[in-house]
Formats: sequence, structure tokens, C-alpha cells
Amino acid sequence: MTNKPIGVFDSGVGGLSVFSELYKLLPDENYIYFGDTINLPYGSKTKEELIKITDNIFDFFKSQNIKAVVMACNTTSAAAYETLKDKYNFKIYPIVQTVSKEIAVKNYKRVGVFATQATINSHAYKKEIQKYNPNCEVYEHACPKWVNIVENELQNDPESINNIKIQLNLMLKNDIEKIILGCTHYPYLISILKQYAPEELFINPAKDFARNIVSDLKANNLISGKKDYEPIFYVSSNPNQFISASKLFYNVEQAREIDISKSLIK
Repeated sequence: MTNKPIGVFDSGVGGLSVFSELYKLLPDENYIYFGDTINLPYGSKTKEELIKITDNIFDFFKSQNIKAVVMACNTTSAAAYETLKDKYNFKIYPIVQTVSKEIAVKNYKRVGVFATQATINSHAYKKEIQKYNPNCEVYEHACPKWVNIVENELQNDPESINNIKIQLNLMLKNDIEKIILGCTHYPYLISILKQYAPEELFINPAKDFARNIVSDLKANNLISGKKDYEPIFYVSSNPNQFISASKLFYNVEQAREIDISKSLIK
């Protein structure tokens, strides 16, 4: 059981921000990463579509005989986790639910969340944080263009910079203590965000999420005993674009294009 793979997925390269942190802590694990680039962006999809997409990905990972799946995607964690969490017999780690608890115990009074439209519509971060810290005010703000900015490497484009600045200024009006980058693509934009606000204002959930996963795997005796694995990267379309954009988070040298299900939503 311990030497079975760990599956990690996202709509594209954003989940590599989580994978890279996890890989630093557990470099000897057997990893399978899936970037669902054919369905990108997830943030504009309905809850029903996201559940279907996530179910397909879980089925794919099940076929790979994995021991755990890391939902390195805020949007599917928010929309699909509760529906699917008891359907499979492997460990499932959802980023929103895990990170919200970590943030709640720090007793912030005013927290902002930048996320995709689907994540914001679910109010998942607000619900989860206030479950553990009901006195925390949570201000949610959708940034629908940011995933495409990262995936298409447009972060230095003047129009992109202007959009990022506008969204940030709208959030800062709430006098918040911290801003959660509630999409795994968003941490790459810190280089721009910190030009207009202190870098310590922003929370990159990937680090706390990875530490939590490691702790749980150890507690359940699921750490690999081997040291000769190389991560495998799959995408559902455009492997060359994925490899190019991946350099933002992790140096992917090869990605294989696969169709995990004929029912994937085009």
C-alpha cells in the first residue's frame, strides 16, 4: 500500500504549486499529476459540471491504483469534494477544507479571498473558516481572468497587470489582515501583487496544505519506502503549452496527453 502512487490534479499548471511543495517534503513518493487542460478554466463551470469532471478524474486515478488523491484545485474542492468524498476508498485531500481550518485557528478578524468565480459562488472558504472561527469576517472576490493570465504566461502584459491591480485595490478597501490566494494559479502573481501591497499580506495555501498532507500520510503509515520513482505528468490537451507554463512552478520536462474519459466536458 505505501508504495502506491499519490495522484495530484488541477485544471492546468496551478496545481504544480502544491505538487512542488509536497515534492520538497516527500521526494521519494510515487506521483501521478493530471492537468485537465481540455476543461480549463474550471472557474466558469457549474457545480454539476465540476462534479462530473472530478468524478472522471477520480476514476482515472482509481485505475492507476493510487493510495491518495490531492485535490490541488480550490474550485473542485469547493464544488465537488462533499459530493464525492465517500465514493472512493483512497485518501482524498481537499485544499479548501484543509487550509481553511489552518487559517481559522490563527484568529484573524478580517480575511480576504481571491478565487475563481465557481469557488466564490460556493462560499466554501467563508463557510469553512467561520465553522472554526465564527468571529472572522471573510471578504470573497472573484478574479476570473487570472487563471488564463498564468496559463498563457501573460503576467507581464500591461492589461494583465492593470487587471491585477484593480482587483487588489477593490479588496484592500475592506481593510483586511490577510488575503488568501484561493486558486493554485494565483501564487505566481505574487511578484506583481507585492508591488502594490506588502508581500506578507498574501497567503499561499500550498505550503500549509502540503505539510498537512505529509502529517496525515505519516499518521496513517502511507509513506513510501522506495526512492527510485520519477513523477509522471499527464494532461488532457496541449502538452507543450503545459510544459512551457509549468516552469512557473516546477520544471516539467515531459507531459503525456491522454483522454481519461470520452465523457469529459468539452
